[in-house]
Amino acid sequence: MTQGTASPPRESYREVVARLSAAQKSGRGAPAYSRFVNRPLGRRLAAAAYLAGATPNAVTAASGACSFAGIAVLALSPRGWLVGVVVAALLVLGYALDAADGQLARLRGGGSPSGEWLDHMVDCAKISALHLAVLVSTYRASRAGDLDVLWCLLPLAFTVVASTAFFAQILNEQLRRAHGVESARLAQGSSPLRSLLAAPTDYGLLCLVFLLLGSSVLFTAGYGVLLLGSAGYLALALVKWYREMGALGRRP
Repeated sequence: MTQGTASPPRESYREVVARLSAAQKSGRGAPAYSRFVNRPLGRRLAAAAYLAGATPNAVTAASGACSFAGIAVLALSPRGWLVGVVVAALLVLGYALDAADGQLARLRGGGSPSGEWLDHMVDCAKISALHLAVLVSTYRASRAGDLDVLWCLLPLAFTVVASTAFFAQILNEQLRRAHGVESARLAQGSSPLRSLLAAPTDYGLLCLVFLLLGSSVLFTAGYGVLLLGSAGYLALALVKWYREMGALGRRP
């Protein structure tokens, strides 16, 4: 009587997390929260999804569902401390799942063009929708007498800054890949100091600022500081990126 070949032992959760840690992609250009908090959190969610047999696209869908649920609560609910906690929790979970889908794809042997497209489309939609939800929330607060209606200009400006930064990031990656320099750039890594300097642009930090939603004054102040930091960082980065793209055009 012949015996069947024994199946390989199933990896434990801890082993999957360790394998992901060893294969972590470069942190170059990633701000502090995204690099030191969100990626480790996403790694653990990716390991759980892998052991559950979930696909990267399913994790992307879960990320979008959490993020847009938080955005809906923000736009449709009156401001308050509990609402702020709910919004922040949903956005933080959505962001962690956003980090998990790519890590899950690497565990399963690599991502797909359709998966990358879906991930970027969800990111693009949520970035604009979040600031437009802040606009709705700010307008509602102004109607209640908590703020002057002119503060509605802040989320309008942040929508432009955030969408421009996201488009530039994606375009830069594609142009570098087309000229064969993206892999070498990522291999250089990034210092923790650079991650801290990029903190105002961190989507994860933006998620946390909604914890201040119980006070319109505190929230507007925190949101405004992030807007100023993001706009200043983008202005400097655009100059650098333009010169970098010009150098790519002169490569042999």
